[in-house]
Amino acid sequence: MKWRRMPVGPIQANAYFLISDDQCLIFDPGGEGHKINQYIKEKGLTPLAILLTHAHFDHIGALDEVREKWGIPVYLHQNEKNWLTDASLNGSGMLRGIEVTAKPADHLIEGDGELNIGPFHLETLFTPGHSPGSVSYYVKDADLVISGDVLFQGGIGRTDLIGGDQETLLTSIHEKLLTLPEHTLVLSGHGPETDVLTEQDQNPFLNGFSL
Repeated sequence: MKWRRMPVGPIQANAYFLISDDQCLIFDPGGEGHKINQYIKEKGLTPLAILLTHAHFDHIGALDEVREKWGIPVYLHQNEKNWLTDASLNGSGMLRGIEVTAKPADHLIEGDGELNIGPFHLETLFTPGHSPGSVSYYVKDADLVISGDVLFQGGIGRTDLIGGDQETLLTSIHEKLLTLPEHTLVLSGHGPETDVLTEQDQNPFLNGFSL
């Protein structure tokens, strides 16, 4: 199993591809749908679904362009089921002259659980705090977790947007992400990858926090 990071859109949010043979899952198509679709076409991939870590505008900007091109379903946590259609919730309403919206998700995630999509087996980890419906996707077979804007290399997600809460975010990180195997790669919503051990030892936002 392979993965590919693709920074897209004006804020360079990370879209990801999880690839097994000629099939793939797409995570957070935040912009530049033509770029995402062209990559899929060039590699001869068959996309099976789009999985959203959360519904902020910089992670959903190309959602409809990509899903309509390939006719695939979208997964999102139920706490943000209205965010795709509402610019005031997904944050784009704060941008002058720019509103980002998309059609509703096809499948709503309720919390921790499992997803089996084609050859892909994922664990959904409910990790709120950055947003009320943030989900991290743990792929044990690939030793990685796609964390969205929950955990970054040397940082954590902002909590000053709708539904954000710092204590909730820190609890999510400590209970759901830092308990994963130390060698697990953390694929974040912005910036480079890191791993669980590095963030346990070096992330200044996590030092001194106790549950």
